[in-house]
Amino acid sequence: MQRHRFFAPPERIAASTIILDTDEAHHLARVLRLPPGARVWVLDGAGREYECEVARIGKPEVELTICARVTAPVESPLRIELAQGLAKGDKFDWIVQKATELGVTRIVPLTTAHSEVRRVEERAGKKVGRWERISLEAVKQCGRCRLVEIAEPAAWTEYAAGAPADLNLIFSERGGRRLVQIAADANRPVLSVRLAVGPEGGWSEREVDLGAENNWTPVHLGARVLRTETAAVAAVAIVQHLFGDLR
Repeated sequence: MQRHRFFAPPERIAASTIILDTDEAHHLARVLRLPPGARVWVLDGAGREYECEVARIGKPEVELTICARVTAPVESPLRIELAQGLAKGDKFDWIVQKATELGVTRIVPLTTAHSEVRRVEERAGKKVGRWERISLEAVKQCGRCRLVEIAEPAAWTEYAAGAPADLNLIFSERGGRRLVQIAADANRPVLSVRLAVGPEGGWSEREVDLGAENNWTPVHLGARVLRTETAAVAAVAIVQHLFGDLR
């Protein structure tokens, strides 16, 4: 049986019922054409999921009856924050989708020295809502129950000095340590990681230096030069393998 998953924020969830908002109700009733009595699953974005039955289909809302609370552990114990240099076209959309599937907690779009300012950065702030929708669909598809936070675009010069994690890693094509070496040298549990991946034009020397000044460890992903979207997905997957739940 196909599992249809929907999203409802906690304020729309009562003791025994859930009310889907207009968009989710439209998808259930008009796109999927599910009838009353159909079984569906609802995530609340905060880590909980519910098995439900369609009770009433109205306009513009749909009412569900809660049948059971699902407790399957699907979230990674590792908090991963991906700070990703902005990319042209739909590449950033793809990064958001795949990073969500791989279990990241937060995504921060980065403006950098080698970003194409007019074509990318000026429109980035308007795209946060789009990236949130892409991430939500990925959350529903891959079985997660917690929403990924999509931050407003930030300049690397400001972000680099922000609150540190257990590991702060900046991926650079100009060398650095391998992730397996960092994992082997870790002398305490790693519960949070910040990953910084540069844009299509790479980091400037000053940006790499700024990372070093703020205790970011330079790392690389091998001898081959990877596209920014490939580097982002590879980095998240390797970190999840070394410290998270992809072992």
